[in-house]
Amino acid sequence: MQAPTSILTIGNHRLAWGERTYVMGVMNITPDSFSGDGLLAHGSPSIGMLDDVKALARRFLAEGADILDIGGESTRPGSLPVDALEETRRVIPVIQAIAAEFPEVLISIDTCKAAVAEEALQVGAHIVNDVWGFRADPDLAAIAARARAPVILMHNRSKPANVEFRERLGSAYRGAEYENLMEDVCRELMDSVRIARTATIPNERIILDPGIGFGKTVGQNLELIDRLGEIRALGFPVLLGPSRKSFIGYTLELPPDQRLEGTAAAVAVGITRGADIIRVHDVATMTRIARMTDAIVRRR
Repeated sequence: MQAPTSILTIGNHRLAWGERTYVMGVMNITPDSFSGDGLLAHGSPSIGMLDDVKALARRFLAEGADILDIGGESTRPGSLPVDALEETRRVIPVIQAIAAEFPEVLISIDTCKAAVAEEALQVGAHIVNDVWGFRADPDLAAIAARARAPVILMHNRSKPANVEFRERLGSAYRGAEYENLMEDVCRELMDSVRIARTATIPNERIILDPGIGFGKTVGQNLELIDRLGEIRALGFPVLLGPSRKSFIGYTLELPPDQRLEGTAAAVAVGITRGADIIRVHDVATMTRIARMTDAIVRRR
């Protein structure tokens, strides 16, 4: 299942791909997260909200998170875009607060905007997590390269016109067209890799994300997880982010707050298919799932 172990070093952190699954905890600094866990009520982060953020970060780290992923723009199907200035207002105080309180933690900035990433990397973020795989902002790759930051490049074919909404279950994509799902996803991920290479980002700092929930139907998301090994075969570490997403809700007919078991199944299967990082909301439970699955599939 796994390629030979390679190591990504970020400061004092050592991520040894293939040895174990790493856990990324989701921290949404938004008022409109699909999963209902957005930490921002309105405006810029307040002192009280920053206390809540630090408490959540402390809990995630105690529960086993290796990385904290901080984002200031909702990416749920049908969400409204946020400009760079507003996104910066949301995330920069949070990154500063977490970096000051927990100086050894790995922080990723979840953004597709160069201006946001540049400031985030200056105040304490280590990794750039771009849901558009360097295809939304032509300047983002150069910013990441200059900072020598590892990058997560996600596949994305999201289109607002392809969104449907169901009561209790929320929004999901329908009618996404692919000539061949896996071939198309792999090809478009490698297009993002070529953008990264052109910006002088070396292969060892590139992580791929198949983009579960982004421009895929329920069936396509299920197939992507089952065939994740084909993404891993491209030669890069893989991040999988199925947590609480609509393909689980539509499969089980459950709202976001009842998708724990569905997420657990997706995480366990994803690890058996080659996932190196899981991006999750429910850190304690998913860390246990990852450790148990690792004990089965990564035996030495």
